[in-house]
Amino acid sequence: MRLHWCSFWMGLGVVLALTACGRQEPSGLAPEKAPAPAAAPAVKSTAPAVPGKTAADAGKPQTVTRLNEDGSETVEETSGDTGARNPLLAAVASTVAAATATASAATPSGTSWQEGTNYTRVVPAQPTNVPAGQVEVLEFFWYACPHCYALEPTIASWLKSKPAYVSFSRVPVLWNEGHRSLARLYYALDSMGKLNELHSEIFKEVQVNGNPLIGPDLNNAAAAERLQLAFIKKLGLSEADFQKEYHGFNVETALQRADQLAQRYRISSVPMFVVNGKYVTDVTMAGGPEKLMSLLGDLTAQEHKH
Repeated sequence: MRLHWCSFWMGLGVVLALTACGRQEPSGLAPEKAPAPAAAPAVKSTAPAVPGKTAADAGKPQTVTRLNEDGSETVEETSGDTGARNPLLAAVASTVAAATATASAATPSGTSWQEGTNYTRVVPAQPTNVPAGQVEVLEFFWYACPHCYALEPTIASWLKSKPAYVSFSRVPVLWNEGHRSLARLYYALDSMGKLNELHSEIFKEVQVNGNPLIGPDLNNAAAAERLQLAFIKKLGLSEADFQKEYHGFNVETALQRADQLAQRYRISSVPMFVVNGKYVTDVTMAGGPEKLMSLLGDLTAQEHKH
C-alpha cells in the first residue's frame, strides 16, 4: 500500500503516515494492494473470410465446404452467423458478458467512484461475521494514531445516520506488543460492557492527556497492564472485574480474531476500512473524511442490493 511517513512517538519506535498511522515493514515498504482482476480478453471472430462477400452480406446464407474423414467433401449452407453456430465462440461470448456484468457491479451505480483509485477490491472476497441481510463495515484503528482520533467525530456522526442494515465494528491492530496491550484494553472493556461509554475516554487519555497507556518498553506487558489498571480505576471501574476480563477467554479469542482479520486484509496502516469482505478504502483514497463516509454509504448500499 502507498504510505507517506513522518515521525511520531520516536521514543517508542512508532512510525506514522501523513494521512494514516502505518506499520513499517522490514523492507521499508508496505505490502502492495491486492491486484484488481484482469480485464476479460477481447474476443475476435475466427470465421474465415469469404471471397466476394462484403459487410452487406453478413447474416445472409453461406455455403461451407467440410472435409470428411474418408476424404470426401460435404457442402453445407449456414445462416451466415458463424459465431452463433460455433459452441466454443458462444461459450466465450457468454463468459465475456458475465465478466462485463461483474465489472459493472463493482462500481456503485450513479457514482464517480473508481476501483483502484477510491477503493481496492479484495481478491478473493472474504467471509463476513454478520447475519444475513446485514452489510459488514470494519474499521482497523489504533488508539495512539492521531488520524484515527481526528476521524472519530466524523464516524460518530455517520453512525447516527447509517442504514440499519450496516453492521459497523472496530478492529484494533496488533502489529507489536504495544499495539496488543491497547487492543487487550479495548476488548477487556468490551467484555465488561463498558466499551461504548469509554471508547472516547481512551482516545482522550492517549491523544489529549499524553498518557500512552503502555510503558516505554513495548514488550513489557506487565507495565502496560499497571498503567491501564490505574486508568480504569480513575474511571470508577472494578479492578477485580477488569483483571478477570483482561486475561479471560473472551479477550484472548477476540485478540486472535483481530490478528487474523488484519492479516487477511493485509492491513499496514490505520484508519483503514473494509466493506463486506470485498472492498478496502481509507481517507486518502476516498478524498477526505466526508467523502469517505459517502463512499462507505454507496458501497454498503450496493452490497445490500445484492
